[in-house]
Amino acid sequence: MFSLQTIFGSGKQFFDLLDEAADAAHESTKALYQMLKDPARNPALDAFKLARQRERVASDKINHALVDSFITPIEREDIESLSSALYKIPKQVERFADRYALASHRLGDIDFAPRAAMLEQAAGVVVQMVQGLHHMNLEEMSKLNERLRVLEAEADRLILELHRDIYSGRLDAGEMFLLKEFFEILEKAIDRCREAGVVAYQIVLKNS
Repeated sequence: MFSLQTIFGSGKQFFDLLDEAADAAHESTKALYQMLKDPARNPALDAFKLARQRERVASDKINHALVDSFITPIEREDIESLSSALYKIPKQVERFADRYALASHRLGDIDFAPRAAMLEQAAGVVVQMVQGLHHMNLEEMSKLNERLRVLEAEADRLILELHRDIYSGRLDAGEMFLLKEFFEILEKAIDRCREAGVVAYQIVLKNS
């Protein structure tokens, strides 16, 4: 027999699971920054697999909770949208890490670390925005949303600067192709953070 809490939804379980998903996404970006800070070391992928697994578990729990709960604290579509956006962050980060581990010997002169640092900061802001759903403080969420927008713009600028390496004339066709692919993956990871932040911000707009 279902309890009334199961039927009507406790609310807190959804926020806690979204917190867990956001934290897992943040951990993946931290791992990426650590990898790219020291390119001389052999890249280890365990941290990315673990973060992705944490995110996957949280996402599965959210989906099950949506099925089991008759009433949710915020609209189901918003929970699903935010969960989906958070899920895509470590997925994109792991994609970058996997490819970098294979091609790092051809990218030794390219410093991705400053861009990864911006990604890690953006994911950290996303964590704060998801935690902010507990309180629905529009003023605080607006500040975080603006901070995330500024980080995205700065990250885009830094990534654009990397294109100078593509057109420098010192790279062969294969290296140019690799750089272009890495730029796009990193840019998408930052975009995923922005998308998650926008969803969180819109949730507070509707519920404050």
